[in-house]
Amino acid sequence: MTDTPGSPRPGDPTASTAPAGPPDVAGLQRRLAEFAAARNWQPYHTPKNLVAALSVEASELVEIFQWLTPEESARVMEDPDTAHRVGDEVADVLAYLLQLCEVLGIDPLAALNAKIDRNERRFPV
Repeated sequence: MTDTPGSPRPGDPTASTAPAGPPDVAGLQRRLAEFAAARNWQPYHTPKNLVAALSVEASELVEIFQWLTPEESARVMEDPDTAHRVGDEVADVLAYLLQLCEVLGIDPLAALNAKIDRNERRFPV
């Protein structure tokens, strides 16, 4: 993850504790908002900055796969170090996407559901 303000780092002692049970989108958004608020990062969490950070993190995920063959990319999770890097970058991408949705008032699950509906109509079987 880059050094720009954003999602909590693993092992950060100042991060809030995770609630019991599996996480949900609203709970994760709340944790991210609390993390940012505790550090006074809200002024930096504009839609423009969040989209830029999302793009950077997505690029860092792409970088892991950049020169792999299709076969190597299918086995990327077999190497523990690479698997850890992939998981971290996926988490960073998701964190910035959830923060962007929160700032813009988008329900990401409803948006995805509506997009799948449109795609089913657009690309019939």
